[in-house]
Amino acid sequence: MSTTPSTTTAETQVVVTRSDESGVATITLDSPANRNALSPALTGQLREHLAAVDTDPSVRSVVLTHSGGTFCAGADLAAAISSGLSPQEASAAGTEAMIAILRAIITSTKPVIARIDGHVRAGGLGIVGACDIVVVGPATTFALTEARLGLAPSMISLTLLTKMDSRAASRYFLTGEKFGPREAADIGLVTITESESSAVAATVERLTADIAKASPQGLRESKKVVNSVVTEMFERYADQRRAESAELFASDEAREGMSAFLEKRSPRWALDPAVS
Repeated sequence: MSTTPSTTTAETQVVVTRSDESGVATITLDSPANRNALSPALTGQLREHLAAVDTDPSVRSVVLTHSGGTFCAGADLAAAISSGLSPQEASAAGTEAMIAILRAIITSTKPVIARIDGHVRAGGLGIVGACDIVVVGPATTFALTEARLGLAPSMISLTLLTKMDSRAASRYFLTGEKFGPREAADIGLVTITESESSAVAATVERLTADIAKASPQGLRESKKVVNSVVTEMFERYADQRRAESAELFASDEAREGMSAFLEKRSPRWALDPAVS
């Protein structure tokens, strides 16, 4: 096994790692302290690794996984508020990074498999939607919580609306409620659910072994076919969704929602004091 470090500077903490074995590049979101939230460091390092594996001829498939009990908590709200940037600047940087990550996974010449046994929230679901195959364990839960923060799943709708059942998208986009592996499989968000955590890695290993039997050209062109609809969605709507997301993120209502979340209180618009 070989391990490839990020090319980030010494001053930047390494929060995404890569290890390679038998043609499989495993990229791990490794920032459990903030539940693998989409901080500038994490998104930057993830983009570096995705770009590197895409041009590496020794890599046949990519496994995207996590350390800790959360795969990805979505946007790093604390970092956004404390960044010193204006809401518009912080929003622009975050939306641009997220669009780039989703596009990189979708257009990668290598199959990308998500291996998850932990919580997935908000923007993390967009990453799940972008992956080609998703295997989850019993500790996995999902929630699209943007509406509770005065936001909307704008950018991540590009990957989710081509994967999720439309009725389910309406429900979970609007309610923000949690749902589990079985529901996620029923609505098309995940590929395989495992009832035992120990089985997740074994299932992914079998999938990567099958992928290893295919030619690089066959994989590349097959992935293009499979992702033709979501690629078209990106070409048609990415700019619009980027603008919508930036506008919402910079709004007063979203600032209130994010502040309420970080302060563990109800936002001013909540009719039920228990909702947060």
